[in-house]
Parts: sequence; structure tokens; C-alpha cells
Amino acid sequence: MKRQKVRRLFTLLTLLLFPIVMNYLSPYLIVMGATEGIINGSFVVFILLFLAAMVFGRGYCGWVCPAAFLQEACIPIKDKPVNKRYDKIKYIIWVAWLGIIATFAIKAGGYTKIDFLYMTENVISIDSPVKYIIYYGVLMIFLALPLLAGRRAGCHTVCWMAPYMVIGNKLSRGLKLPSLQLAAEKEQCIGCRQCDKKCPMGLEVSTMAAAGAMYNNECVLCGECVDVCPKGVIQYNFGTTIKAKAGAKL
Repeated sequence: MKRQKVRRLFTLLTLLLFPIVMNYLSPYLIVMGATEGIINGSFVVFILLFLAAMVFGRGYCGWVCPAAFLQEACIPIKDKPVNKRYDKIKYIIWVAWLGIIATFAIKAGGYTKIDFLYMTENVISIDSPVKYIIYYGVLMIFLALPLLAGRRAGCHTVCWMAPYMVIGNKLSRGLKLPSLQLAAEKEQCIGCRQCDKKCPMGLEVSTMAAAGAMYNNECVLCGECVDVCPKGVIQYNFGTTIKAKAGAKL
């Protein structure tokens, strides 16, 4: 399956680049910037991810996220779907985090400056011994969680980016804007459940396909279900509806 090989190569490359880009994905630096009224690199990146989600859903999570390759490598060891109730944890963390940012920004008199390289003056994120501790700490979190709780548990429980993209995608759907999504021809589904076995997020894809409704907040549009389906039931689709269209398969 060439597409999945390409996807895994992308996620491996971003994992290898993580020492360079870590600060531009950092929730901590956004908080620190707020204390000084500074919009920093990670603030800008998070806004861009929100806007991208309006067009590509959570495609970033499936194709670009540095933690994707690491977590999916753990699936053969802990091949178990994460309990759905754990999905709420990241939203609790996210709301608390936004509250802290807002509090600090207000105390600083609002945002008054843009400094993309704030606390990353050397451009490269890992440029001192103490930052290696942070770097390896983040890696350990996203390695330990899937080994303890199941498939891509870090995405389900602590990811500080996922809520942005979920909200961005929901806004796009609410406004009926065209976006990348999955669609299914439910009449062709034979109930083999191969899609369930391959989904790295541990979703009940077969149930969604049988209902002809493929939208799920936790879907990262990795395309594993598209490529494994023996009947081609599931397809990528770009449009304003979830119904598959002729010629929409990518």
C-alpha cells in the first residue's frame, strides 16, 4: 500500500525533525509569551493548524504530527482501542490551558508584540542540555501512553493540538465549507471489519461505514481504512457532504 508507506515516511521525517521544530509546537512557550504580551512561533502555528483543519480536518494528526510515527510503532505491542471516555481528558486540559493563557495575557495588558523566534533565538529548538530533558520527556509521554492505554492514546488524552483541529473542522462543517473527509458506500460493506483492525485511532470504522456516516472527531484521515477495504467501500472525498461522489477517490 504505497500511500501508507508515504504517510509513514512523512511522520518519520517529522519525528526526526522534532528537535528542530519542538518550540514551534510548544504549549509552554505560548504561556510564557502571554506573560509578556508576545505572540510567538507556536501561537502562530496553532492558528495556522486551526485554519488548516477547516480544509483538511485532522489530516495533520495522521500525516504530519511528529508523535504519529512513535505512537503507531507501539500498536503491535498494545493493540487495543482506547476507552472513549478518555477522549474528554484533552478538552479539560485544553480549557485549563486557555484559561491560563488568557489570564497571563490580560495581566500583561494584552498582546502587543509578535516575535516568532521568542525563546528560540537560534531557530533550532534543542540548543541546550536542559532542552534535551524537555524533548525526551515529551517523547516518553507519547511513548508511554499508547503502551499503557492503547492505540495512539496520546492523541486521545493529552494532545494540546487536537481540540483546535476538532473545533476548526466542526466550524467548517457548520458553515458547509468544502473540506477533506471520508465517505462510504454503505450498500457495498460486507462487514469484514478489516477497517476496525487497521484504524490507528481504534475507531469503530465498520459501524460508521455501515451507517454511511464517516465523520468522527477522533478520525485523523490517515486513510488506513480506505486502503485496507477489500470492496473499496470507504473513500476520500473533498466536498461539503459526507456522501461519496463518483471520481472522488484519491
